Amino acid sequence: MARRVPDESDFRSRPGKRGSRPRTKQRPEHADAVTGFVTGVDRGRYTLLVGDDDGAEERTVLAMKARELGRTRIVCGDRVDLVGDVSGDDGSLARIVRIQDRSSVLRRTADDTDPYERVIVANADQLVVVTALAEPEPRTRMIDRCVVAAYDAGMDVLLCLTKADLADPGPLRALYEPLGVSVVVTRRVPDGLAPDGWAIEPLDAVRDALAGRTSVFVGHSGVGKSTLVNALVPDARRATGVVNDVTGRGRHTSTSAVALRLPGGGWVIDTPGVRSFGLAHVQVDHLLKAFEDLDAVAADCPRGCTHLDDAPDCALDEWVEASPDDATRAARAARLESFRRVLASRTGAA
Repeated sequence: MARRVPDESDFRSRPGKRGSRPRTKQRPEHADAVTGFVTGVDRGRYTLLVGDDDGAEERTVLAMKARELGRTRIVCGDRVDLVGDVSGDDGSLARIVRIQDRSSVLRRTADDTDPYERVIVANADQLVVVTALAEPEPRTRMIDRCVVAAYDAGMDVLLCLTKADLADPGPLRALYEPLGVSVVVTRRVPDGLAPDGWAIEPLDAVRDALAGRTSVFVGHSGVGKSTLVNALVPDARRATGVVNDVTGRGRHTSTSAVALRLPGGGWVIDTPGVRSFGLAHVQVDHLLKAFEDLDAVAADCPRGCTHLDDAPDCALDEWVEASPDDATRAARAARLESFRRVLASRTGAA
């Protein structure tokens, strides 16, 4: 008698400890969840502001992330749904069960080859690039990269030049105003009552630019970012440091991002100082769309045009040459030069 060859009908499953349980993707709806605004993140614990629908005063709530969110990153500026103990009492701990849709996400990578994106903040509408005019020296490449990241995220850019008591802000203004970047300038004045011995002025222009907005502050260590935040939000008490005389670099004093309410309305999100701003996540075509006038002209470029200085038959060069007068030509040339500088920063041609 011939031996029968077994087939799939002979297969019998042997359920293990988990095999006998029916699997489901259904998750609880948490209909009773309340909304919280993330103001700080520290080692797996999240500080949030929660307000009741009846108009009661806001309260600070400490929360953890629910297991079903897995590795989903929660950052300052996120609006989330909370369940559990949302009283804000000492010893209470709520759970974050959902992240609400984000209006914007500011990202960076470690370098231009790193595939891992780091989300910095969510729901901000303005990136404030804080740059010292001296001590440490300004680094235009860093500013360019921040501008690229902001435009990619759909955010406005404000360039805040600090320490104007040490150097002239004119050259940096000339580099970035043609890009449509707003610029404010501050200087230091001695103040024996200030924690670090300095006061910042004038602040009116800075306050006006921040009023009613959610602004994230980014910059190298030592540029005066936390000093500026302390001046804008007196109760912030952000740690400040000094610049190393040998390296010309600042020391990290802010170790985590924190969202702070401005007295006149709006929010400031202060982030730790950074030394690099990778742009591996930014698509060049997406960057061009942030400049509507240039994007319209670039539609006439040859296919595959890089839009850089050495690009043959680039329509952007023809756009400059076709200017109706000298003043328009100078303005277009300055804007194109600035755009190509930030573009080169993204493509590695800088």
